[in-house]
Amino acid sequence: MTPHPLLAAATELQPRTVALRRALHRHPEQGLLLPRTQAAVLAELADVPGLEVSTGRSCSSVVGVLTGARPGPTVLLRGDMDALPLPEDTGLPFASEVAGSMHACGHDAHVAMLASAARLLSARRDELAGRVVLMFQPGEEGHHGARTMIDDGVLDIAGRPVSALALHVSATVACGQVQVRPGPMMASTDTLRVTVTGRGGHASAPDQALDPVSAAAATIGALATMVGRRISVFDPAVVTVAHLWAGTTHNIIPETAHLEGTLRCLSEDTRALLREEVRRVCLHTAAAHGCTAEVVLEPGYPVTVNDPRVVATVQALARSLLGAGSAPPMENPVMGAEDFAYVLAQVPGAMAFLGASPPGVDPAHAAANHSNRVVFDEDVLASGVALLAGFALGELAPR
Repeated sequence: MTPHPLLAAATELQPRTVALRRALHRHPEQGLLLPRTQAAVLAELADVPGLEVSTGRSCSSVVGVLTGARPGPTVLLRGDMDALPLPEDTGLPFASEVAGSMHACGHDAHVAMLASAARLLSARRDELAGRVVLMFQPGEEGHHGARTMIDDGVLDIAGRPVSALALHVSATVACGQVQVRPGPMMASTDTLRVTVTGRGGHASAPDQALDPVSAAAATIGALATMVGRRISVFDPAVVTVAHLWAGTTHNIIPETAHLEGTLRCLSEDTRALLREEVRRVCLHTAAAHGCTAEVVLEPGYPVTVNDPRVVATVQALARSLLGAGSAPPMENPVMGAEDFAYVLAQVPGAMAFLGASPPGVDPAHAAANHSNRVVFDEDVLASGVALLAGFALGELAPR
């Protein structure tokens, strides 16, 4: 079967796309300040005809604006750029050369796909009635980079976008398959930190102390019970305590115990209720054990909500470019979080997953995103390039 012309053009760019992806993979950077990554993106975009490029004031962002041959609205495409704090154990020939840092979530692929999409779109400016904003974003991994770029004016640099799209590769989705759904796509996230304070003493005489460890353990159980009793099963939430520490040795009851965890929701109403209930459970469970609790809830990303029209557009585009079976219905949202939610709160758009499971591996058993062993199939990069460019071309087709 003859490939779609846009996919064929993206495939011609594949060597360049892969080269950029691997260069970024070797030298990952974390957070909002990514000077080496920013320089690599600027160098890659320097010879793209008609592209106006600027950098951020508050972070190492890059924004490209491509103006079509005719006037019209603005469309935004995003690629996030930052890495994660973990060592790489993939054995790849282009593995990270930075100790304790790895592109374990595929953001290097996102940058490379967006840069090559810029080339495809530049070559087709006469087919664009409007402008394309290319949003190269640092700080997605917990640093609120999208919010920072919005504060820096990315949504106003070329007129408020009428639609937006971000693609995210996934190692546990079959290669080339597109997963996207209308409405809540990904969860909100908040961080829970609790310090339970009692009275220390000898472990042989717990009656003469106030044991914060027991209170902390009871709190974990009470939180799990609370979710099932206070939160509707039709608007789900997750509370996970993933970090617990207390004391210094086996025969001393410490004065304090500490909990850390995460809260995930699919609606802002349930998020508000969950925060209230978590605080109540922590305070009163500690009090029932004669202890006190200090509860800190650190707000994270909001719910990622996809626009139904944009979702339908992306699904139709995927089927056209990649085949009729490439965009099966996605029944359930993902309880992970995404700061593209900040963009989607202001612009109708979609976050979509692009399957990149490595060849010869069952996606269900592949090392997942954020694993120190995750591997992505680079063959899918051309599909991502074509999807990003095709979305902008469709949204800005002359009417």
